Amino acid sequence: MKYICLGYYDKREFEAMTESERNAMFDRCLEYDDHLRANGHWGGGEALQGPETALTLSWKNGKVATTDGPYAETKEQLGGILVLEARDMNHAVQLIGQHPALTYGNIFEIRPAGDMSEIVKASEQRRRQNATAPAPPTRPPTPHS
Repeated sequence: MKYICLGYYDKREFEAMTESERNAMFDRCLEYDDHLRANGHWGGGEALQGPETALTLSWKNGKVATTDGPYAETKEQLGGILVLEARDMNHAVQLIGQHPALTYGNIFEIRPAGDMSEIVKASEQRRRQNATAPAPPTRPPTPHS
């Protein structure tokens, strides 16, 4: 089963680290990611640029509205995502509980990935039917007197 792991960090603590400390942290974390890959638990992952590069979208007054930055102001910032393959939530916790990023003060939020397969299948079927359905008959214009 897939689990989405959201990694949060405190930007001030990260910036207070020396280059050597940051390099050591990255090396340990990436080594653990290699371990996850080698054991079939890595489903993907990406680092994120800082929250100052974020753009938040919402629906307001019948159209898309954008706001610079993250939606919520928090001390911890979302720094990246990791897709984990695990048997169950306990296994996911066990795997992420060993991630070196935790020892540097980072926080992980783990959520089971939602199974959208039935919803996707039903939507594809509806869209296929709508695309192949004959157009409704049009009525001839009514004569006006």
